[in-house]
Amino acid sequence: MSMIDEEVAKPTARNSGWLVALLLTTFVIGTDDFIIAGILPAISADLEVSEGAAGQLVTVFSLTYAIACPILAVATRRVPRKALIVGGLAVFAVVNFGTALAPSFGMLMVLRVVAALVAATLSPAAFAVAGRLASPERTGRAIGTVAAGLTVSLVVGVPFGSWLSGVAGWRATFIAVGAFTCLAIAVTALTMPRIPHTQVVGVAERLRLLRRPPVLLCVLGTMLAACGGLMPYIYMAPITHDLTGVGGQHVGVFIAIVGVSGAVGTVLGGRLTDRWGVDRTLLAAFGGVVAAALVLLVVGGIGQGAVPVWLVGTVLVLWGVPGWGNNPPMNARAMQLGGDAATEAVALNTSGLYAGIALAGAIGGGVVNARGGIGVLMVACVAGLITIAVMALSVRRYPSPRHASESDTASEKTAAP
Repeated sequence: MSMIDEEVAKPTARNSGWLVALLLTTFVIGTDDFIIAGILPAISADLEVSEGAAGQLVTVFSLTYAIACPILAVATRRVPRKALIVGGLAVFAVVNFGTALAPSFGMLMVLRVVAALVAATLSPAAFAVAGRLASPERTGRAIGTVAAGLTVSLVVGVPFGSWLSGVAGWRATFIAVGAFTCLAIAVTALTMPRIPHTQVVGVAERLRLLRRPPVLLCVLGTMLAACGGLMPYIYMAPITHDLTGVGGQHVGVFIAIVGVSGAVGTVLGGRLTDRWGVDRTLLAAFGGVVAAALVLLVVGGIGQGAVPVWLVGTVLVLWGVPGWGNNPPMNARAMQLGGDAATEAVALNTSGLYAGIALAGAIGGGVVNARGGIGVLMVACVAGLITIAVMALSVRRYPSPRHASESDTASEKTAAP
């Protein structure tokens, strides 16, 4: 019998209400995380700090999340999953309501750290619970649905929050996030089954499991994929300007296109994970990202700054689907390779994601200053090819089981260093 504390009999998963609850959980976390970029000018003006200083709210959130994620996964290992998610959402709601009342920039910074700590606890737990509650043949689509909450936050939560900030001020945005979090609490409390508590593997053993080469290669692949795959998203404005020659009025449309296609991609990625298996879906998604970036490079070279807007939008759809579609198979792979430390493996993998985002911002910033948006695309393609090479080596050396029901056997095979 598995020693994982999230283990639950599969028949309880037939009521899909818990999946909606987990989607709402990642939706509020994603909205809270990404909304800062849309309300920076308002925060800057209200709290009398520069926009550069206000931008550090994003930095401190990301760094806190990346560092705390695996630590908190181990620290909360004995807390029942339902209690952890419901209780964590309650704290998250209070933090957001408190953020709306922050009297100073210093207090706002402290509250962003607290919000990141709660988010770092909830996200891995949500993905792990989805993987454990779903039947083996539907694990991929369950994780994909939970991941869709993050992309839906880009399409719905962030634009709504930005609009609300313009109408009622930036503080109203956090009140809205708190209200949505209360909805997530209610749905989770009503629909999520109680997950039986079983014997817990000790901390030392879990940390040993996380040091396995297959887990570390998986995390490295996630970091590289985030660096290359999200670099074009971060620098969407200079890239699309260099391609089309038009101003920033189209950037919002391009970001919305990526968000919608990304939401579709997470769902599709989950379904393909169940149909094709984790490894095949993962490599296909990475290949799709690189192919789309290469197409943008080619049309940019041909168009010489006059590429039609519709063509760029079409290629961005082809980029957004696999760009977010790798999330379900990557999390499923981390869970399966983590074995009895599945939640901690997902947490470590999430840290790799945020580290990759930080690298994308740092490397891309230097490249865009030196070579413009086209240079960013070139570096993103190189990073993508390196990602494919690393993951091809990883999946060949440490293949994932086709279904989650086989993961215990796979984890035994990869236990040896």
